[in-house]
Amino acid sequence: MRKLIAIVNVIAWSGFWAFGYLALAAEGLTATQVAVAAAIAFAGLVTGVAAWIRIARMAEETGYAPRSGPLPAEVREAAQAQWEDRDALP
Repeated sequence: MRKLIAIVNVIAWSGFWAFGYLALAAEGLTATQVAVAAAIAFAGLVTGVAAWIRIARMAEETGYAPRSGPLPAEVREAAQAQWEDRDALP
């Protein structure tokens, strides 16, 4: 399943870039052709983002990537203190 989603991701982003380029840069196309190319590009964008999010979630579930989430209180407070110290500088 992971490989299938990865393949869908690659195809979707390829479609986004190819049809997006056609919609923006091609000369001599009718308005209908540009609209169809833009719609296919948008579909590629939506599908690519959805597949990318699913891949990221699967990577977190399997332990391949670290889990995203809120920082521990100690780390957050240390970062805030460092930020406040930097603001105090001229």
